[in-house]
Amino acid sequence: MGQLTLVVFAILLCLTPLVDGGKVLVYPLDGSHWINMKVLIEELHSRGHEVTVIRPETNWYIQPDSSHYKTITIKSSRGINEEFFGEFVKKMLNFRRDGSSVWARMGLEWELVTKFSDMHKDLIATMEIIFEDSELMKRFQDAKYDVVLTDPAWGGGVLLAHRLGLPLVFNVRWTVQGEGHHSIAPCPFSYVPIPGAVLTDKMTFFERVKNILFYLFTRLQIAYVADSNYAPFVHRYFGPDVHYMELFQAADIWLMRTDFTFEYPRPTMPNVVYIQGFQCKPSKPLPQHLEDFVQSSGEHGVIVMTLGTLIGKLPEDIDEAIAEAFAQLPQKVIWRNTGKRPSNLGNNTLVVDWLPQNDLLGHPKTRLFVAHGGTNGVQEAIYHGVPMVGLPLLFDQEDNLNRMDDRGVAKVVDIATLDKDNFLEALKEVLHEPSYKENMQRLSMLHKDQPMKPLDRAMFWIEFTMRHKGASHLRTESYKMSKIQYHSIDVIAFLLAVALLVIIVSISVMKFLWRKVFCRRKVKRE
Repeated sequence: MGQLTLVVFAILLCLTPLVDGGKVLVYPLDGSHWINMKVLIEELHSRGHEVTVIRPETNWYIQPDSSHYKTITIKSSRGINEEFFGEFVKKMLNFRRDGSSVWARMGLEWELVTKFSDMHKDLIATMEIIFEDSELMKRFQDAKYDVVLTDPAWGGGVLLAHRLGLPLVFNVRWTVQGEGHHSIAPCPFSYVPIPGAVLTDKMTFFERVKNILFYLFTRLQIAYVADSNYAPFVHRYFGPDVHYMELFQAADIWLMRTDFTFEYPRPTMPNVVYIQGFQCKPSKPLPQHLEDFVQSSGEHGVIVMTLGTLIGKLPEDIDEAIAEAFAQLPQKVIWRNTGKRPSNLGNNTLVVDWLPQNDLLGHPKTRLFVAHGGTNGVQEAIYHGVPMVGLPLLFDQEDNLNRMDDRGVAKVVDIATLDKDNFLEALKEVLHEPSYKENMQRLSMLHKDQPMKPLDRAMFWIEFTMRHKGASHLRTESYKMSKIQYHSIDVIAFLLAVALLVIIVSISVMKFLWRKVFCRRKVKRE
């Protein structure tokens, strides 16, 4: 009887559908953004969800075959160009180091803006092909996905989700118009710094002037990069009265890759969920050769250096200066560098093509992290409580490291003026001044002291959106209002008009009464 029960139970178990499993369509952004998107995908898969990833034929990291997801490969996008960004950093460093003119620097910035415009133009061309491919669109519709998960720094997932009428969840820090909060929440210029301005939330008068000027500058960039590409497409497929940012602002849940151990206090919205550090995890054992090297450091410990996914190498003279500074320290150094091996490399320095960053940062012998300031690296440093020396290169890195410097957990070095002496001085300051370590450990404690792990929080809200087919009750409808309505300019104008009318009527009545009384007295006297 017992065996029969087990057999029946096994048959029923096999026949029972995975009622909690949903179907997730993912439209990611390649490069470092894919690294954290992949964490969400793998966790969704582990929870029984079926994940399908849209990828361009030419891309960087998104593999066509995986045990965690299926892929739909699009053949009409060039994807992200790794070589361009490597060459751009070299040009930028040369401009900054040579003291080139402002016009030359503006030309370099224009080259970057033009590149981003071209990338979005390629994306729009891809979306036109997708939208006009009736078989592919039918395939999407027949699949009956429950939700679209996308990174809104790349607009393809937003456009596709609205075309298919599916709930939309963002894995976000940036949209096509810049930092995510600026697209959905109030952002007072008086204490919310504009990305790129390299300011804190405590601004002087002239810093507030700078903040406004940077906002105006970014609006010009947005007009060229985003407006010119997305507006015509959205008008064609969604109607002439629809602004493309309305599609972004209509997303159900914004999984924001930050929290307030990193972000300055600021207004937010109920459908913004903070998941900073969701990609971080306790360290795993190192490969044996790395563990042996780390252990050989003794009481001095280890310094870890890497400049992220975009930049594997620097100009040779900078590498030489860095190597010479490292050689004068008692610590051991593990340095990811894919360039030419520096001739003056010290015996304490191990150069590698790749390193397990999270596992090294979580090792008890790691004393310092030398990094470019990418979001993932900064968050892993906070998670593991490792102070930093920052070498910002491009994009948001200078802002990220400025925030770490403001909190007393990092020392920032201008890589354009880097030499052996100032780099060594920065290393020694962070290594020997206890406040850097203490402040970073405090940030780490604050970040970890929360009732729910960031990855679990992200999964809850993705699954919540799937269960309820959206989260419209958390989403403000203010994005449908015009600027005049949103800022109540029409109401203020109406009230001013009413007040002016009351004043005019009151003055007229007073004049009338005065004249009547004055004339009556004058008649009596006569």
